[in-house]
Amino acid sequence: MKIVFASGNAGKLKEAKEIFAGHEIISIKDLCKNFAPEEKGDTFFQNAVIKAEEAMKIVKNTAVLSDDSGLIVEALDGAPGVYSSRYGGVEGDNALNRRKLLHELDGVEDRSAYFSCTAVLLFPDMSAVVGVGKCSGKIGYHEIGDGGFGYDPLFIPEGFEKTMAQLQPGEKNLISHRGRAFRSVMEKIRCL
Repeated sequence: MKIVFASGNAGKLKEAKEIFAGHEIISIKDLCKNFAPEEKGDTFFQNAVIKAEEAMKIVKNTAVLSDDSGLIVEALDGAPGVYSSRYGGVEGDNALNRRKLLHELDGVEDRSAYFSCTAVLLFPDMSAVVGVGKCSGKIGYHEIGDGGFGYDPLFIPEGFEKTMAQLQPGEKNLISHRGRAFRSVMEKIRCL
């Protein structure tokens, strides 16, 4: 199946291609360089639907995969949440986001957190398949590792002694929120 991924995030695209191996995944940015729908939803689901519907206006006859995901930190009342990619004040500035998170958690003992992802696969007839994934863990005290992207150098998944950024891509995809959400979508489309 050919699927257009409604994201310009290179890290997410790489993960989508790995998880949807066997399907042709292309980035919406290959079709529309200025694709940047306003993510004005209050939930990951709402933002994923916004992106999928905007991408469908461009591709029309191809399935569209979108996701919205973020980091939820218990001690910060769920922040950064849906604002994860712009938490530091600049959209997509991962280093700034991580610095702000570490600053906000300075002196905080409870560093429990989880990543959440909602994935939507929208078909040309506007029917959709939705998958949700979660990965629990905690926020470390410094950045460690150079793999992954976003908050990966700070996030230590439950059951691990290393950050997401230290995991091999296949290892990360098995436990990650996005990997779980995308696999949920894959399982559902096998039944169609």
